[in-house]
Amino acid sequence: MNTNARRFPARFFGLGMLFVLAALSGMSSSAADTPSIPDTLPQRIAACTTCHGVHGEGTPGSGFFPRLAGKPAAYLARQMQDFQNGLRKYAPMEYTMRQLSPAYMREIADYFAAQQVPYARSPAPVVSEAVLQRGALLVTQGDASRGVPACMSCHGKELTGVEPSTPGLVGLPYDYLSSQLGSWRTHTRGTVAPDCMATIAKRLDPSDITAVASWLAHHDVPPDTHAQPAGSVTPSMRCGVLGATGEGA
Repeated sequence: MNTNARRFPARFFGLGMLFVLAALSGMSSSAADTPSIPDTLPQRIAACTTCHGVHGEGTPGSGFFPRLAGKPAAYLARQMQDFQNGLRKYAPMEYTMRQLSPAYMREIADYFAAQQVPYARSPAPVVSEAVLQRGALLVTQGDASRGVPACMSCHGKELTGVEPSTPGLVGLPYDYLSSQLGSWRTHTRGTVAPDCMATIAKRLDPSDITAVASWLAHHDVPPDTHAQPAGSVTPSMRCGVLGATGEGA
């Protein structure tokens, strides 16, 4: 047998090992040069802050991504659960929430509830004075003839929400407000029964939804934006999100 033929495999093997070692050395150097990503909650919720703002302040210019900062933690956790359970429809949120545990969703909710950042006014639509007057009536007094309670009767006299589960309405974009009221009417947003908001939304005409969303979009944010204390408001309707009795927690 030709001795040179026997030497070739060993020679190629040696060259191959040199290439492997060089590659491994390069990978090790590259890994060392790559900065480590901190395992912090703000880093892990980047999917949330991309749309809702670094501190959950919302993106007023978009018209659709609402403020999360300062909202009651129980409300925020419930919304994540509703997306996860298919009660509330929005594909990116449904996908993001799909694998999260209840404890992790509560951790995220607590983080955003603790954020206190200034409000930025969203663009308000140009509507007639009659539309704004109708909106003011529904928000502050409701419409007894249709069984529609005033927004203030549940969301607080300053519309900043009520602990532990009722969100504030001030500072939300017109597009978001009108789309969510419409979603309750069309069953693309829901929550645990009895779903009082679905009941109310079905009693509103589309023009009423425009009026309410317009008035809220024009309404000034009060100096104190904290949610009212638990027990300070007695809801006018039974709502499943407010606890076992549906009348508050």
